[in-house]
Amino acid sequence: MNDGSIEVQHLWKVFGVRNSDRTLEMADAGSSRAEIREATGATIAVRDVTFSVSRGETFVVMGLSGSGKSTLVRCVARLGDPTRGRVLLDGEDLTAMDEAALRAVRRQKLSMVFQHFGLFPHRRVIDNVAYGLEVQGVSKADRHARANEIIEVVGLEGWGEHFPQQLSGGMQQRVGLARALAVDPEVLFFDEPFSALDPLIRRDMQDELINLQDSMRRTIVFITHDFAEAIKLGDRIAIMKDGVFDQVGTAAELIADPATDYVREFTKDVPKAKVVTAGTLATGNPPNGDARRVAASDTIEMILPALLDDPSPINVVGEDGRIVGCIDRDAVSRLLAIS
Repeated sequence: MNDGSIEVQHLWKVFGVRNSDRTLEMADAGSSRAEIREATGATIAVRDVTFSVSRGETFVVMGLSGSGKSTLVRCVARLGDPTRGRVLLDGEDLTAMDEAALRAVRRQKLSMVFQHFGLFPHRRVIDNVAYGLEVQGVSKADRHARANEIIEVVGLEGWGEHFPQQLSGGMQQRVGLARALAVDPEVLFFDEPFSALDPLIRRDMQDELINLQDSMRRTIVFITHDFAEAIKLGDRIAIMKDGVFDQVGTAAELIADPATDYVREFTKDVPKAKVVTAGTLATGNPPNGDARRVAASDTIEMILPALLDDPSPINVVGEDGRIVGCIDRDAVSRLLAIS
């Protein structure tokens, strides 16, 4: 069954050399990015990255400029050729497909939204939205009917007959999102799509994407350099540096237990009590059946008054009603002391 699941296996992307064998040999031997660049002139943009994304999940890749995140998503979306590794969509290897098969997959199963909208200025909004269906050979009546449905979904009802230059930046980005959705893709790739928008419009677009994902449940890979945006949108977040993932986890896991100093830098200004949940901090100590109880999904901010009122441990209960551990004042104090 096709469900849009993605599996990326040991993906590499090398720039700057025709023959990448020596570069990969040095990398396999443990040479650093800088050492390889000095010796071969090559840049390893993505280095042995492995991850999977399931249907309905929003997987966010974040990092600073030059971390490799945009190169990674382009390789996964097959807009570029990986130097090594595999990308599986529903178990099919996209890296092994010929151009015709890959083109068909791109048209029918994958869509991408970029920071720069890439709209056709000479085409009306409805024709921009319907472009992917036009490429598929869908009749004008059918593709316009579908485009009008999606235009309404993204909040642009009544704007279909306008041209892109008549729209604000936020509205143009909605057109780009509608164009991606019109072909009913299994997987959506977003490469910093909201970075150029004003803060209020950016927040509105983030909310729009969350609402759409709640109803559509598509597989989403989202690229950003903004940790606040990653927290808001991501079910899981990968922190990328120098072509590799430093850490992958939920926002609460990254904040409560940063694996490296690089990750800690991203998380230090986050209001931890608003993000980290009781389930994240729960210990495996034998539960006290008579103790107070809180849901694993409750944030620390929600349970803090109870801990301040009474320092005794509180049982943490999962969705199935079972006690998954305990949380106490010391655990919360350690979390809030992380800098």
